[in-house]
Amino acid sequence: MRAAGAMSADAAATVLAPVLDDLRALCDFGPITGELAELPDVDLLVTGWGCPPITQDALARLPSLRAIVHTAGSVRGFVTDACWDRGIAVSSAASANALPVAEYTVAMILLTGKRVLERARSYRSVKQVDHYAIPPTVGNYGATIGILSASTIGRRVIELLRPYDFHVLMHDPFVTEVDGAESVGLTELFRRSDVVSVHTPLLPETRGLVSGELLGLLRDDAVLINTARGAVLDQDALVAEAGRIRAVLDVTDPEVLPADHPLWRSENVLITPHLAGSQGNEWGRLANHAVAEVRRWVNGEQFATPVPAGRRERIA
Repeated sequence: MRAAGAMSADAAATVLAPVLDDLRALCDFGPITGELAELPDVDLLVTGWGCPPITQDALARLPSLRAIVHTAGSVRGFVTDACWDRGIAVSSAASANALPVAEYTVAMILLTGKRVLERARSYRSVKQVDHYAIPPTVGNYGATIGILSASTIGRRVIELLRPYDFHVLMHDPFVTEVDGAESVGLTELFRRSDVVSVHTPLLPETRGLVSGELLGLLRDDAVLINTARGAVLDQDALVAEAGRIRAVLDVTDPEVLPADHPLWRSENVLITPHLAGSQGNEWGRLANHAVAEVRRWVNGEQFATPVPAGRRERIA
């Protein structure tokens, strides 16, 4: 079987390079390029960050292409309708990439529950603490956690929250039941939750979904966590609410926010540089996932993590 890589040079060097020998042991693999016009006709593409859209014109130069194995999460940016229409089998590492995002989310839920960052700043300043003066809103016992969207990541967060003394709510218009969570309406999720964690894909109908109206339903000192896409949140509305509620934003719109954006100056808002997803040694999980999927394809097996054509309109 002939295969090649389609991704940026950086993605090739950091994600794929460590497993090249494994791929070459499975198939006739190479080259790796970010320019589809430079690819030879192959049976399978291993794609990654920086892969350009695989359009009808690109497919005309790849008449043998029958499968795509993606080394990252979303395939929306490059798997076009032409790929689905040809019946090309697509696999994504979204499930592998979901774990570090879910881990980050759980960490932030626990840290914000104890108000760790704020109390650490105060401790550094005053060098003393009165534990009996801590308000009853601080702590993680019995807190209500709202998960917005039962996506791959949202479900993983719900799974990781099971050992804790939380009550977990979930809202998803397409899913009515997830083990470990109480399914509720959208407004109820925001009204009842101490923490709302956003895991909604960015679709036309979800742009600005987390509106000022919903933010206004959160109790004082509640927390909003967004690891999905920045545009799912009405950031102007958050600016207005940032003195009343807290927020952890791993994604913004745009990335990076302008230097003079007011969210940078809010002590109630923590902005991290889109680090929740796979980074550093976590790229190894993505690469090994891709190798396993290539092995299945070479052996005539179905992908373990296929992306069905019927989900094309709802994938992130």
